[in-house]
Amino acid sequence: QVQLVESGGGLVQAGASLRLSCAASGRTFTHYPTGWFRQAPGKEREFVAAVSWNGISTYSTDSVKGRFTISRDDTKNTMYLQMNSLKPEDTAVYYCAARLGRAGLQTQRDVDYWGQGTQVTVSS
Repeated sequence: QVQLVESGGGLVQAGASLRLSCAASGRTFTHYPTGWFRQAPGKEREFVAAVSWNGISTYSTDSVKGRFTISRDDTKNTMYLQMNSLKPEDTAVYYCAARLGRAGLQTQRDVDYWGQGTQVTVSS
């Protein structure tokens, strides 16, 4: 079993930065793909970014490319999402996710474990 706990959300103005953290317990992140999803009010949960099982590759959705950076520190069993140049449309609950095995992580169906979510609100 894996427990994922997000932190770092908050209320910021457009153009500001935030760094989200996701701490894992129960199993280590090592050798599992992990990532971030978000869900805005009234919308479907959507993929944001992910790290491959070996921590070497990262990929993200087009709307955050160049602004968000995903990273993972396997020695601390913690994953991060650095969010710069935030926009009001980034407002959502952000969820940490993990998948058993080595396949990619890009849809909700890929996810085996979810965190409880952290709210990010960007004001204009």
